[in-house]
Amino acid sequence: MTVDDHIVFIVDDDGRIREALRELLDSHGMRAIAFESAGDYVRADKPDVPACLILDIELPDINGLDLQTQIAGRDHPPIVFITGHGDIPSSVRAIKHGAVDFLTKPFSDADLMAAIHAAIAEDREKRSERAELDMLRRHYLDLTPREREVLPLVVSGLLNKQAAAELGISEVTLQIHRRNVMQKMAAASLADLVRIAERLEIPITHSRRVGGN
Repeated sequence: MTVDDHIVFIVDDDGRIREALRELLDSHGMRAIAFESAGDYVRADKPDVPACLILDIELPDINGLDLQTQIAGRDHPPIVFITGHGDIPSSVRAIKHGAVDFLTKPFSDADLMAAIHAAIAEDREKRSERAELDMLRRHYLDLTPREREVLPLVVSGLLNKQAAAELGISEVTLQIHRRNVMQKMAAASLADLVRIAERLEIPITHSRRVGGN
């Protein structure tokens, strides 16, 4: 991990904590940006790299748990909560909504660094998954209207002659469309195409049937 391939955001209204965390991260060769309020963090331009958000519970403008709720569903970094006023209900709520960890001050440097590394690794994996999904969506857009009709029939398990009859075309024409779909979607096998269709949430309107093609 280098200073250019990640970022750690710190949101804490205590200047001493912010400075201590920046120094700790710097000593581990990690890049960090600190904010004293949730509003400052939300409004800031953020580098498009794997990240972690170290978030205090008690902030001057909003509770950290409420901020977590507000940004839920967006592409935001995994959260590591830190607080001097931890309690079981708060920690349960934080973890239930996806926080990587919930640390009560004073916490050890080792525990914090372990949580940060886990958060960045999680964000890196999610970004990779999003990039793959974006690529699959681009491939899908390259399909012709007819090929988009063929795809769900193929992955449903219909025989070529059954899919051809469904569309009112010849079996040879269906085979050509099927081959084009496989190539454009970069699918190495039918099983791979099924996985891709599931990732794209393409509706399957026919029951899977047993048989060859």
